[in-house]
Amino acid sequence: MKNVGEAPQEELATGERSTRNRVARSILDHGPSTVADLAKRLGLTQAAVRRHLDALVADEVVASREQRVYGARTRGRPAKVFALTDCGRDAFDQSYDKLAVDALRWIEKSAGGGAAGEEAVVAFARARIESQSEGYREAVEAAPPEARTEALAKALTADGYAATARSAPLPGRGEQLCQHHCPVAHAAEQFPQLCEAETEFFSRLLGTHVQRLATIAHGDGVCTTFIPHSAPQPLHDTESASTSTAGRNPA
Repeated sequence: MKNVGEAPQEELATGERSTRNRVARSILDHGPSTVADLAKRLGLTQAAVRRHLDALVADEVVASREQRVYGARTRGRPAKVFALTDCGRDAFDQSYDKLAVDALRWIEKSAGGGAAGEEAVVAFARARIESQSEGYREAVEAAPPEARTEALAKALTADGYAATARSAPLPGRGEQLCQHHCPVAHAAEQFPQLCEAETEFFSRLLGTHVQRLATIAHGDGVCTTFIPHSAPQPLHDTESASTSTAGRNPA
């Protein structure tokens, strides 16, 4: 597998490779980014950023696409953003994806497959997130109510999820918890129960209905969870609302 930023036909100078890695890392940490975003964060000229992005695109580390717009679309052509490809994520991802998938398949098969197998995977996914919950609970409980999403984002970042919290597109409605990296994305692609268990946990931890809007496992650039400021009347029954869209887009 290529290293991030490794030129296909020429050896890069150490400084060039380091800068290229910084560009890719910035996209990992902050999600799909425009040239202007990257230039501002990294203190580079836009021309320099474009040069590094061209090389990263050629190496299939990043790919460009139109910026996704939530809510009413403004006039003008959507900005182009650059997001990491699966290959790009693999360059940073140190999880043992094949081992994880094989283990989950074994759990599913050992339980008898079918509905029983699915329930066994669900039980594992819930036990997994529960085993990691102590640090998240401490961080959230120590924060005032208005800062709990931010506290959760910081705790997730410490575990490698590169998470951020920001206001939702519609002011006053709530916040979005964005996870720009998922160490188990490839396993979750085949076993969405991992995403569903995580969403359930966020709902319990924050004490409100939450809605998963997008996931890396589904092919989105960022795992995005909507967290309302106050619990609204759910569209579905309370028990299933927090997981009705986990691991997939609601549309």
